[in-house]
Amino acid sequence: MGIPRHPNFLRSKLMQEMRLSLVVLAVLALLPLGISSPYWLGVLIVSMYFAMLSCGWNLLAGYTGQFSLAPAAFAMLGAYTTGLLAYHWKVPSWIGLPMSIVVPGLIGLVLGRIVLRLSGPYLALTTLSFAEIVRLVIYNSIDFTRGDQGLNVPGLMDSRVGYYYLFLAALAAVTIVVFLMLRAPVGRYLLAIRDDEIGAASRGVDVVRAKNWAFLASCAICGFAGGLYGTFAQLVSPELGLISQTGIVIAMVVIGGMGTLVGPLIGAMLVYVASEMLRDVGNIQMIVFALLVIVFARFFREGLWGLARGALARRRAAAPAAAKEA
Repeated sequence: MGIPRHPNFLRSKLMQEMRLSLVVLAVLALLPLGISSPYWLGVLIVSMYFAMLSCGWNLLAGYTGQFSLAPAAFAMLGAYTTGLLAYHWKVPSWIGLPMSIVVPGLIGLVLGRIVLRLSGPYLALTTLSFAEIVRLVIYNSIDFTRGDQGLNVPGLMDSRVGYYYLFLAALAAVTIVVFLMLRAPVGRYLLAIRDDEIGAASRGVDVVRAKNWAFLASCAICGFAGGLYGTFAQLVSPELGLISQTGIVIAMVVIGGMGTLVGPLIGAMLVYVASEMLRDVGNIQMIVFALLVIVFARFFREGLWGLARGALARRRAAAPAAAKEA
C-alpha cells in the first residue's frame, strides 16, 4: 500500500511558502541597489551561504526528522574539494565547483547507509563523531591540506556585487530543488517518515531508501554551499567544520521555522545580520541566540514564519467579523 497524496492544505501550505520564498529572494535581489558598502554586501553573501546550509539541514531534520550534526562538516568537504583540486591539480574553480556537490553527496550516500538505521540521539552522536573525525583528518593532513594554515582557493570573480548575485542564484536554485523534492512522491514519504516512521514502513514506504535520498540531497546542498563559499573567501580551513558552525545553522532553522520552506531563508538572514550588528557586545550575542532557540523550540515550533502566518490568519479571520459589525 502506498502513501496517500498530500492533503490539500499541505500542498497549499507548501505553495504558500514557495511564493513567500520567491518574495524573499526578490527583496534580496534589490538590496544591492541601496547598499554600497562592501562590508555589508559581504555580510549578506555569508548570510546566503548559511541560508543554503540551513536549507540542506532543514530538509533532513525538519522534513524527515533525522537529526544530523554534520552539515558544517559537509560544507567543509565541499570547500576542500574545490580547494584541493585547484591547489594540487590546477583545476579552475568553475570546474571544481560541481565536484563540491558530487564528492560530499557520494560520501553522504555511503555514510547514510551506515548511520540512517539509527535515530534520535544515536544518529546525532554518530554524525557528530563523523564530523569531528573529518575535521581532525583535514587538520592533521598537513602535507595534503596544509592543516591549520588553510588552503588558498582561486576566486571566481573580482566583483563583490557579482558574487552577491551568484550566491543569490545559488540560493534560489537550492530553494527550488528542495521545493521540487518535497512536491515529488519522495517528499510525501519523507513527511510520513517524520510523522510516524513505523507507520510509514507498514504502508509500504522503503524508509531506509527515502532517508538515504534525503541525506544525499542534504549533504550535496551543504557541500555545494561550502564549495561556493570557499571561492568567495578564497581561503578554507578546518574551522569551517567546527560544531559551533552547525550550532549556528540549527539556530537559524529553529528561529526561522523548522520544517518550513521559507523558515531557513528568514532565519539565516536575520540571525547572521543580527550577529554582525551585535558583534561588539561579545559573548552576549551567543547567550541571546541560545535563549531564542530555547524559546522558539519550546513554544513556537514553526519559528518566525509560523508566528507571521498565525498573525495573518487571525487578521483575515477578524476582517469579515469587523465588516459584519459595520
